[in-house]
Amino acid sequence: MPTLLVVNSSPFLETSVSRGLTSEYVENWKKANPTGKVITRDLAGSNLKTIDAAWVGAAYTPKDARSAEQKEALALSDTLLAELRAADEYVFGVPMHNFSVPAVLKLWIDQIARVGETFSYGEGGPKGLLIGKKATFLIASGGVYDAGTVMASFNHVEPYLRNVFGFLGVTDTTFVSAGGAAVLMQGKTDRATFLQPHFETIRSQFVAA
Repeated sequence: MPTLLVVNSSPFLETSVSRGLTSEYVENWKKANPTGKVITRDLAGSNLKTIDAAWVGAAYTPKDARSAEQKEALALSDTLLAELRAADEYVFGVPMHNFSVPAVLKLWIDQIARVGETFSYGEGGPKGLLIGKKATFLIASGGVYDAGTVMASFNHVEPYLRNVFGFLGVTDTTFVSAGGAAVLMQGKTDRATFLQPHFETIRSQFVAA
């Protein structure tokens, strides 16, 4: 049974562009995978915390040697890792915050980037352990930061996500950018009109599949 993990990171709900994109993606994914399962992880309002020395110590302690306190420190991380492993495919709703990913998404990444779990070190260097997974990143931004534009160098979202997930072994990645969303706040267009071409981009992926 194919499984999709959906990770949303926008602090907004109904008005969120990135959530609108993930909703469209999930709808089309379900049509293409009628027997599939969807796991949802909403990072907005979550209790994710910055990793500390105790967390790091626990992560680097052999599993069978961890104390009860260390196991508790890694409990949420273990849950998030289980979701990643269970899914064949991931889709992320990512609003650009200050030219990068939302802080809460970075906290999530810190929880799942664990040696021996999602990557390892060997004689040949680091090796990603999330093999055979596919990830789609649906990025919303107020400005336009696509390659070739004046502001392209300010886009630290796509390079960061591509590098992090590539390091973890996820190299089959797709990025859909919904730039220029500031027109919604300026009242120059309505949400449905703005989202329509990006919905078409998402749908085209499933037609091609």
